[in-house]
Amino acid sequence: MIPVFLRTLSAGALLLAGLLTVLPAERAAAQDAGLQISWEVRNRFRLFREERDFLLHVENARNRSILAAEQSLELQSEGRGWARNMVNRLCIDLQGRVNQPCTRDNTKENYLTPIDHPITVRLVGAVPVGATCAWSFDDGDGPQQSTFDCAEPINLRVRYGKQTVATVDVSSGSDPTQRVQTEIQVRDIFVAGLGDSIASGEGNPDRPLALSDEGFCFRSYLGTAGAQYYRPSRHGFKGGRACEAPDTLANWQRYGALWFNSPCHRSLYSYQTRTALALAVRYTHIAVTYLPLACTGASIGDGLLGSQRARECPPGKTGVCNTSVTAQVAELREALTAAKKRQPDRTLDLVLLSVGANDVYFSGLVADVIVDTATERALFRRSGVMASVDDSRDALARELPQNFVKLREALKPLVGGDLSHVVYVSYANPALADGGVPCRGGRAGFDIHPAFNADPQRLARVSTFVDTEFLPQLKGLATCTRGALCRDPEADRMTFVDAHQAAFADHGFCAHSGNDPEFDRSCFAENGQSFNPDIVSAASQPMLCGRGASEYRAYLPRGRWIRDANDSYFSAMTYPQGLPAASQPTDIHDATWGVLSAVYGGAVHPSAEGHAAMADAALPAASAVLGLDAVPPGVTRGLLPQLLPSAQQ
Repeated sequence: MIPVFLRTLSAGALLLAGLLTVLPAERAAAQDAGLQISWEVRNRFRLFREERDFLLHVENARNRSILAAEQSLELQSEGRGWARNMVNRLCIDLQGRVNQPCTRDNTKENYLTPIDHPITVRLVGAVPVGATCAWSFDDGDGPQQSTFDCAEPINLRVRYGKQTVATVDVSSGSDPTQRVQTEIQVRDIFVAGLGDSIASGEGNPDRPLALSDEGFCFRSYLGTAGAQYYRPSRHGFKGGRACEAPDTLANWQRYGALWFNSPCHRSLYSYQTRTALALAVRYTHIAVTYLPLACTGASIGDGLLGSQRARECPPGKTGVCNTSVTAQVAELREALTAAKKRQPDRTLDLVLLSVGANDVYFSGLVADVIVDTATERALFRRSGVMASVDDSRDALARELPQNFVKLREALKPLVGGDLSHVVYVSYANPALADGGVPCRGGRAGFDIHPAFNADPQRLARVSTFVDTEFLPQLKGLATCTRGALCRDPEADRMTFVDAHQAAFADHGFCAHSGNDPEFDRSCFAENGQSFNPDIVSAASQPMLCGRGASEYRAYLPRGRWIRDANDSYFSAMTYPQGLPAASQPTDIHDATWGVLSAVYGGAVHPSAEGHAAMADAALPAASAVLGLDAVPPGVTRGLLPQLLPSAQQ
């Protein structure tokens, strides 16, 4: 039987036998009148527990791209971000655990294996005023019947994996009764997100850091007692802000940014989440079950196929930090196995994937570009933090192709042997603006740390390497071209997406716009002198512009779609806890934290706008793989004596 919610299908229903006696001429009259049964799945992005969160995205997506919708939401939230409250209303908790069951809109559901879906059914078209509708819904276990005013929508739950026949007889005064009929079947699409920091949404905490207008002291490496500098502190922190007044890390971390998943810096702003959400927004006859597993810092070996180090501990956690994160492929395999035990026909429909940058030491290239002072460069070289273009080129030629072979073999069984269901979304060059001109470098956007300065020559070399070697090789590996090691090119070829790269050529970390936030234009100086160098006055006013750092807004439209180091600090100010013991700083003012807090929150990663642009590129590919545009979307029709195949999405 069909469970009903929000509206009980009342008594006074017509018997099914009576419904079947309407004359063919009356059915033709219904067709001539243009009456149709329209239905849609409610709250169909199943990660959201509350329909209001889904409807916010539906409303902002009307006739808009994902990027335009993101910009609209940014302005509505006044730059605070739409995810800041939604992050606590999900079917996956902040530790990455799936809630089983998950209570969605007051109904308990199994997240990975739903048994039914909520839908709304309406009669649309030339509905006579005051007409009465006798509804029947039959999924094979007997009809549910009731009669309402035709203007009233019907809310009910329909069985997963079963077809429900919806029939309505329309009565209006002395006019002949008209019958409309259609078939309803919800397609629940299982989408997984895998990959590295670009996939996880690094740089875009769901609830960004709240900054204090006062300063916080950091030491410099190997410096004297006077080698200190001040940057904005965290709002609410009452402990020692001076370098001579250390405090506990636990106290400091209470005031950090909030992530959908702190160990992996997963964010609802990631292109993977936005793509899965956009599928649910666009296609009204589906539901989307989304499992995000991407993790910042992941490579194929350490992250996808093996465990990796965590970025941070979950907020509020006490005791020893669990610094290890389970391998993504193993976690996905476990989830899929558990789902198949409950529903043997449950399949993984789509994988969104971005990986490879960490396999070629991309973060080391970034460090080599932006770390400029001799002391820090020597220390970072010695610790292996830096990498040269030659290092990356060697890994690109030797290690990455072999790693891709292993990744293919691991993913194939999860997608039924057809890797076209893996949508590989490539990276974009982060250092381009003005139609593809490389950023010229300098301290602008990187003066959050005294040792940072984007060296023009090193920057140009890295940018050229990315465009001419790294990105083409990735495309070859994903599509089994350019000599990639593929046993069966037809089955091993992933669906590849890179349409967003052209748009990013105008929006690298150095891009500017006349519509950039007023705080950015006033306080982030193009000459790289944004912060007060006087440690006495900087303790109370660290910004040279004289304004409070609390005015910064992480989520406002900007010319740059790539977070620079200033953005990273002002949005997330991350103190990574998953470091090896030998690398752990001595206290919260330590020089190591000074460097890491400026880059580990997402420096040189896409902003929410950048992720939305990536999702705009990924959405058509995902839709094509899933066959969602194979039939016209929208209203289904069934007006003939026999049941007609409906337009399934």
